[in-house]
Amino acid sequence: MNSAQWIEKSDRCIMKTYGRYPIVPVRGEGCRLWDADGKEYLDFLAGVAVNNLGHCHPRVVKAIQEQAATLIHCSNYYQIPQQIELAELLCSHSFADRAFFCNSGAEANEAAIKLARKHSRDTTGKPERYGIITAAESFHGRTMATVSATGQEKVQRFFDPLLHGFTHVPFNDIAAMASAIDDNTCAVMLEPIQGEGGVNIPDATYLQQVRELCDRHNLLLILDEVQVGMGRTGKLFAHEHFGITPDIMTLAKALAGGAPIGTMLAREEIARAFVPGTHGSTFGGNPLVCAAALATVRTILEEGILNRTEEMGEYLLGELEGVAAKFPKLVKNVRGIGLMVGMGLQIPGGDIVKKGHELGLLLNVTHDTVLRFVPPLTVSKAEVDAMIAILESIFAEVEI
Repeated sequence: MNSAQWIEKSDRCIMKTYGRYPIVPVRGEGCRLWDADGKEYLDFLAGVAVNNLGHCHPRVVKAIQEQAATLIHCSNYYQIPQQIELAELLCSHSFADRAFFCNSGAEANEAAIKLARKHSRDTTGKPERYGIITAAESFHGRTMATVSATGQEKVQRFFDPLLHGFTHVPFNDIAAMASAIDDNTCAVMLEPIQGEGGVNIPDATYLQQVRELCDRHNLLLILDEVQVGMGRTGKLFAHEHFGITPDIMTLAKALAGGAPIGTMLAREEIARAFVPGTHGSTFGGNPLVCAAALATVRTILEEGILNRTEEMGEYLLGELEGVAAKFPKLVKNVRGIGLMVGMGLQIPGGDIVKKGHELGLLLNVTHDTVLRFVPPLTVSKAEVDAMIAILESIFAEVEI
């Protein structure tokens, strides 16, 4: 079927939870997608920072094929070798001692919220000590708890009453964070770099100051690295840029090369608050997704992906700064770390994204006026150049 036929079917049977564009991808390879009509696109969205190794990376495809022919799913009542290997690999390359596996970033953040609250109750004996401070413009997921944690009213609208116990303070404002702490606070939950909030990068010392506040008040520091983890910034985890370690960290999007997985990592003394019956997931950490994740993580670690990301991030940032210099009335600024880059515009960016689709470029706008560039970490200079040429042609037609 062609794209129009697929869209007609979708309109009849899919719930309208997304403002979907009229694009029907059917095949992908590296930094490129093809739709049902055969049109080719440069993909600088990468499944919203999911396809860090590009579409259908050979090592990930092979791992999925081999595992699918052996064992796809079994219960977490049993020991799962692929899950054990993945937990060991992630813990050996992070601050953490233990992992919990689930199916998404929202579920990983939900698990982190539950763990923080239970740890607080176990260690202080105060059931009222359950408050968690999060940031304005944050995004932590779509479940009721993670919607409540999210600092964006547009995400929370229509779902009152929200889960009690979350306080939102301005991001990158240590004084506001300090003033929000009270006797009922048990944790702070932040994205090291805000993605959906507009690619907001904190000052170099902000997260260090947050870590010091948490230590001073005996609070847990939860870092949501769902979007910025797994090499996106040129480090395996974004918090490495800021010289700190959290108590709990969540990962998801890019962890398994496109297969649905989430994980929560924690230090031993925190993780022990979870005992049999306190949390679980039917599909979390099944053999298939863990095999995909093992292939993904090993590829990132073994094939120089982190160094490449740093190099290509500098190149992309420099090229976008060149575009900004050519169009100062249209572009406010460009900021980013690695291949997590945002371009602030003077106008809403929705029409620019749509024009990009017409010209074979996939990117998106977040926070209404920020173009977000999160291509595969395997993107080439030639692909960056092709994207820049399309972007400049669009900007040249925009009237301010």
